[in-house]
Amino acid sequence: MFALGRWWTQYGFKATLATLAIAVALWSRSTHGAFFYEAYHWLTRPLQPGMSREQRFENSYILELQQRLVELESQNRALQASAGYQPILPSKSLRATVIGRAADHWWQHIILNRGSQDGVKPGYVVTGLGGLVGRVVEVSPQTSRVLLVSDLTSRIGARISRSRVMGVVRGQSNHQLVMEFFDKLPDVKPGDVVTTSAYSRLFPENIPLGRVESMTSNQGTAPEATIQLSAPLPILEWVIIQPFQPLPSIDLPEVAQPGVDGSSRPQQP
Repeated sequence: MFALGRWWTQYGFKATLATLAIAVALWSRSTHGAFFYEAYHWLTRPLQPGMSREQRFENSYILELQQRLVELESQNRALQASAGYQPILPSKSLRATVIGRAADHWWQHIILNRGSQDGVKPGYVVTGLGGLVGRVVEVSPQTSRVLLVSDLTSRIGARISRSRVMGVVRGQSNHQLVMEFFDKLPDVKPGDVVTTSAYSRLFPENIPLGRVESMTSNQGTAPEATIQLSAPLPILEWVIIQPFQPLPSIDLPEVAQPGVDGSSRPQQP
């Protein structure tokens, strides 16, 4: 007993500290050091500029709620506008959602959540807020692929609404189209509205395409106009699928194109 008391007198304090340190270490490990983390922030809070940790969390939450509200308002406006747009179309039209779009084919095609099970067929026309979007070229039971008007292979008979001047528009893989005119001196001005025409074999007439942004006319070539698309193709979320049966091929008026010697010669668009 005397030896134990002597050992405790000599090493008891150190043993107590060691035991306490081990207990604190085990407790800290089980709580992942939360106490020390909070203590550190509490002690250094007066030295930290700006908002507290709680304020930052609160502001982040408020910011998240604001972003959710903006997204819900945007979706609500799109749905309301789409609902308001549908009655002017045939009763068999379908509202569809854009569910697929490849980054390397952004201006070429989109995938919709409507397919043959919904009655969609190749050749159906797709419109959206602002005007023409494209046409259905491939259908599966539950989805359909739409070739956009901005695709490089797209060719659409078009008309200037103000002057009734006819032409053909082609895609440019961006938010603009180029319109070639049948007349050598067309009555066209920037701001003129462009719609599909009766020469549109693959589309109904009178669907808005966009507005004339600028005109170019080089000597010996047919004049062309740059058309700003009215449909917001880069941010499409909702569209309308409209049944349409492509018309038989017809002979279009000839477009003046330059010959090899620099003179103009007719060529089919």
